[in-house]
Amino acid sequence: MNFKKSKSIFIYCFLLGAILSFNSCAENKKQKPNDIIPFFQHWNLILGDGSNVGQAIDYNNKDFFYTKHDENQDWVVFKTPNAGNTHGTSNNTRTELAQLKKWSPMTKASMDATLKVMNVATTGDARVASTFSVVVGQIHSADGHENEPLKIFYKKFPGHTKGSVFWNYEINTKGNDNSGRWDYSYPIWGYDFSVVGNDKNNYPPEPEDGIALGEEFSYKVEVNKGIMTLTFTSEGHQTKTFTKNLISSEYAERSNMPEQVENLFVPIGQDGIEREKAYLGEGLFFKLGSYNQTNGKDPKVNKVWCSGAETHDGDIQKQYADGNYAEVWFKSAGITISDDAISNEGYFRANDGLSTKTVYPSEVIPFMDKFKMLMGDGTNVDNLVEFEDKDFFYTVIDGTRRWVVYKTPNSGVTSKNSSNTRTELHEKREWTPEEGGKLTGTCKVMQVSVSGNARVAASYSVVVGQIHSGAGHENEPLKIFYKKFPGQTKGSVFWNYEINTEGEDNSGRWDYSSAVWGHDMSVVGKGKNDFPSEPEDGIELGEEFSYEVNVYKGIMYLTFKSEGHETKTFTKNLIKSEYVNESDIPNQTKKLFVPIGQDGTERTIAYSGELGYFKQGAYNQTNGKDPEKNMVWCAGAETYGGDIIKQYKNGCYAEVWFREATVGPGTPQK
Repeated sequence: MNFKKSKSIFIYCFLLGAILSFNSCAENKKQKPNDIIPFFQHWNLILGDGSNVGQAIDYNNKDFFYTKHDENQDWVVFKTPNAGNTHGTSNNTRTELAQLKKWSPMTKASMDATLKVMNVATTGDARVASTFSVVVGQIHSADGHENEPLKIFYKKFPGHTKGSVFWNYEINTKGNDNSGRWDYSYPIWGYDFSVVGNDKNNYPPEPEDGIALGEEFSYKVEVNKGIMTLTFTSEGHQTKTFTKNLISSEYAERSNMPEQVENLFVPIGQDGIEREKAYLGEGLFFKLGSYNQTNGKDPKVNKVWCSGAETHDGDIQKQYADGNYAEVWFKSAGITISDDAISNEGYFRANDGLSTKTVYPSEVIPFMDKFKMLMGDGTNVDNLVEFEDKDFFYTVIDGTRRWVVYKTPNSGVTSKNSSNTRTELHEKREWTPEEGGKLTGTCKVMQVSVSGNARVAASYSVVVGQIHSGAGHENEPLKIFYKKFPGQTKGSVFWNYEINTEGEDNSGRWDYSSAVWGHDMSVVGKGKNDFPSEPEDGIELGEEFSYEVNVYKGIMYLTFKSEGHETKTFTKNLIKSEYVNESDIPNQTKKLFVPIGQDGTERTIAYSGELGYFKQGAYNQTNGKDPEKNMVWCAGAETYGGDIIKQYKNGCYAEVWFREATVGPGTPQK
């Protein structure tokens, strides 16, 4: 080849490459999200790390918010992992626009968008309704409970080609307690929200009329004079329209609750009714983007909203690498609102940074000033007002409510007379049975130890409430237990009465156990890993129950309640014993305690005149002591040499959540 010709070709190719490279760079440089959808001056942008970056004009972020070019079309990408920092009180991450102004449902407002969902999380629990889904558009209230009259979802189960598009209406709950709120779901293409799997990895059939990942669809939301009109279009699919009254409720009576809600939300305690005027009088605003509904929260916390998905401990890049994220591309979008719309600054001021703000247990249960506490590492805390400890005593949100968490390992540092760790409140006031007192609690047990010896009565159990004597032998006239054997779904709730032993020798003391739901304490395994049958009427981990302990004029009245279970009541005389003679020892005690030498009798007046106090929290009954020393109380569980972090990681701990509790004087029993 001629050298000069070859050189000319090289120069030509170099210049052409340089020109193309320059044009490509220029093209990339100008492609910011507001070049594609020029409306970002109307919104704040919340990212998947929980930050509010403000108006996204000339803004992009390589992890969450950027542009893509696909088949001659430019798109704005909203991407968010299963776990990161969230915004407000939500369990879920989002890369989502939130409107800067709010407007009345009585005025005209509209939002439209054309989009395609490119990814939803690939892991999670198929029984949880929100798993594998993302919200791509919303109407949100800025006032009152800050509920959501519209959420537009896309959801696809792993292995399916097609997913479902549906929209949810969330009731604007009547009253001050918003924990009973629920959604009603309308299918557009495919299923509604309530269609779930029968097992963690068992999926329903693929929807015939569904939407595939990467398939375009559009929505238009119009609100006028209190009526919301929705229109959904997609090529090759039937256009769907819906109307919903936002200012006059159809759910103001319990009898109007839809069957879908009865099946999905009522079992988890979300059974509220809506105020008659629904969202009238509240400021509403639009949201748009990728609000990932799949998270890493344990499904036993909330079987509708907690997905149990992979989060790689919050490592965003690892989540992106194996598909544990939501990604939505928008090619067009627009909004119109009334000139009467006003600033939405109050919503952002209330919610920005809220997920990282400390909410103390004393803000959730205000009686903390009446208690002190011993934690699972042996720390004593006298002042619990505005106190928390992230390892033992803190607050969480389960999707609807905030709870106080009490957590304690199988092995740590405990009180002088106990073999068991506790993160447990200790009432400062002391009272005699004749003076009386009342303690209430609404709780759910989230974890009991997964290791132990099934022959040992205390294994796999936690005490969630007590009356403790502060005098004499310092015995316990009441201990309320929860116990669940490994591999079983349901556990037992029972309560024990410990005799106040006659004489100075307290070694012969024993408990008598009364079943509430499921078994009593005496039901044990025949071998170390041989468990008795699962109780039919038991309580699951994460299932809420409540108790009331009312001591009045020496009589203890107990009431236990749980949705879907029979209410149980018991009465026990604390000032006159029924176990004064050896012949009074119950058969249960002869089976459980007498073989280990605990065969005492009780003083005639039981606990009469003795000062006592309430205790509440998580008093872990599973320990690492050798069962050969005591086949009732020495559980032989794994303790990892007392390493608390390893115990927590391997399920060798107890965790109890309380959302309500009260303490005060005893009252006449009704």
